[in-house]
Amino acid sequence: MTTWFNVGKIVNTHGIRGEVRVISRTDFPDERYVPGNVLFLFKEGQQDAKELIIKSHRKHKNFDLLTFEGFENVNEVEPFKEGMLKISEDQLTSLDENEFYYHEIVGCSVWTDEQVELGVIKEILSPGANDVWVVQTPEGKELLIPYIESVVKSVDVSSKQVTISVIEGLLE
Repeated sequence: MTTWFNVGKIVNTHGIRGEVRVISRTDFPDERYVPGNVLFLFKEGQQDAKELIIKSHRKHKNFDLLTFEGFENVNEVEPFKEGMLKISEDQLTSLDENEFYYHEIVGCSVWTDEQVELGVIKEILSPGANDVWVVQTPEGKELLIPYIESVVKSVDVSSKQVTISVIEGLLE
């Protein structure tokens, strides 16, 4: 049984030369979208994934624009809209120390260094210089925790636990 990981969602076509507009859900878009890499397209209601080889990648506004080998015009990629691009577990690359895949972080419980549980990471945002972890508290409130050295003290993906240091203004 293969485990699949989301890389991005095709939300539209772009131009007439077979480019697709992707909302990226990958931790490392510059590595994942290298020409020659293989992605798998999953469409709702279809059993089999379509193997796609990346031909080109460029950034445009908040999107990643991709073309695929063998798909030269908009009519050929139109059916890809609303499809999810995924990779298999064996396509994951090893990471450096203190680097994590999103799927390893989402679902981790967050504790302060004073042993107070804050909640569970439900989402990761990538607004710019550093990622921001969205923590859902038991009361339903959302806390935004920046993934920076002065805040995140330890991450244990095996026990799904993150320890943070609360700096002034962080939990307000």
